[in-house]
Amino acid sequence: DEEEYTAPSIQGSPNTLQTSVCHPECGDKGCDGPNADQCLNCVHFSLGNSKTNRKCVSECPLGYFGDAAARRCRRCHKGCETCTGRSPAQCLSCRRGFYHHQETNTCVTLCPAGLYADESQRLCLRCHPSCQKCVDEPEKCTVCKEGFSLARGSCIPDCEPGTYFDSELVKCGECHHTCRTCVGPSREECIHCAKSFHFQDWKCVPACGEGFYPEEMPGLPHKVCRRCEENCLSCEGSSRNCSRCKAGFTQLGTSCITNHTCSNADETFCEMVKSNRLCERKLFIQFCCRTCLLAG
Repeated sequence: DEEEYTAPSIQGSPNTLQTSVCHPECGDKGCDGPNADQCLNCVHFSLGNSKTNRKCVSECPLGYFGDAAARRCRRCHKGCETCTGRSPAQCLSCRRGFYHHQETNTCVTLCPAGLYADESQRLCLRCHPSCQKCVDEPEKCTVCKEGFSLARGSCIPDCEPGTYFDSELVKCGECHHTCRTCVGPSREECIHCAKSFHFQDWKCVPACGEGFYPEEMPGLPHKVCRRCEENCLSCEGSSRNCSRCKAGFTQLGTSCITNHTCSNADETFCEMVKSNRLCERKLFIQFCCRTCLLAG
């Protein structure tokens, strides 16, 4: 039944009283007037307090939840827009400037590590499992979990020595058997060479090719093939220590000199050869002796 209240009649004498219907949100105790803020109790919920004009409402507004037992709208925890209770862990959605952490049902101004802020949904969403921290999207990582390294915003697994990260298969693949470490599966993709291999022209070779010699490099676990001096066919220990000369060159000690030096040997040159008795010394046996002898 609708509750009624008694009000003075507007027409007729001031002492005449008439009954009027209370607001539909008023409870069984009636009211002092026709409005929702004049109820003595409420059917659903009362909102506000005696200082802020308490009134009866069918549902509680944003920032409040309905306490059914007390028939009152109680305020949500700071930051919550909708909630199921007063606790900070009872939020269902959040006010502007806050993000809803769905796993803890809290409203936070910053999403914790492992989650990122989704601006459109106002939610804290989980980063990719390899990320410790990410921004804007699950795979845009800024810090990786242990066992992963950051590469162009992604966390890729730290592959064991002898393996490399295969981005297509998203796993570690085997290096070529000549490599100790590599960036890919082919023999041209070695970073460091396997034991007893030398590094030459981006490949790991068992021995340096013709015109090269192996040299120790500080900080590298293998030798690097260095080129011999221009006129050398082969050299040992250093680029200048020639053991064989290219065609058209004659060996003088550890150097290779052009053959035409001898074919054009002049008197002064031959005098130097003779006075230093170079033809008797084994190293210089070929050093223009024939030319000087023929020239008398």
